Amino acid sequence: MRIPPSPGDAQRAERLRDVISELIEVNRDVPVIVEGKKDAQALRSLGLEGEIITLHRGQNLYEFSEEVIENYGKAVLLLDWDQKGEQLTKSLEESLEGHFEQFSGFREVIRAMCQKDIKDIESIPSLLRRLEGLAGPSAGSSAGPLA
Repeated sequence: MRIPPSPGDAQRAERLRDVISELIEVNRDVPVIVEGKKDAQALRSLGLEGEIITLHRGQNLYEFSEEVIENYGKAVLLLDWDQKGEQLTKSLEESLEGHFEQFSGFREVIRAMCQKDIKDIESIPSLLRRLEGLAGPSAGSSAGPLA
């Protein structure tokens, strides 16, 4: 049985969907950097079709950043907002200075809209389902395995 979302939850979900729609458009030309595979899968499930680069690929941050600059020129940083994600974001911001700033609003807005409920990118799809009143006993069954 579905429970209709509260007006506040519905508005929050709509605003979050709007930000994700803007991110989808930017991602057509600009890669998004995330921490791991589950984050990338979550963004794919939200509709991103462009390049998504996972940070944990066996390179140090300097090598990773140099490769991003050389191959793409600019990127969207979308790392988790837990302690580890915050530290990685600060390090990447230093390494990618001049190559990410115009897109830094995405992480800030998503974090502000989600941080009272979740702390990572991979949880955004389930948060959206809940805010939209789609979460329930069978709501997530077709979306794949739960983490």
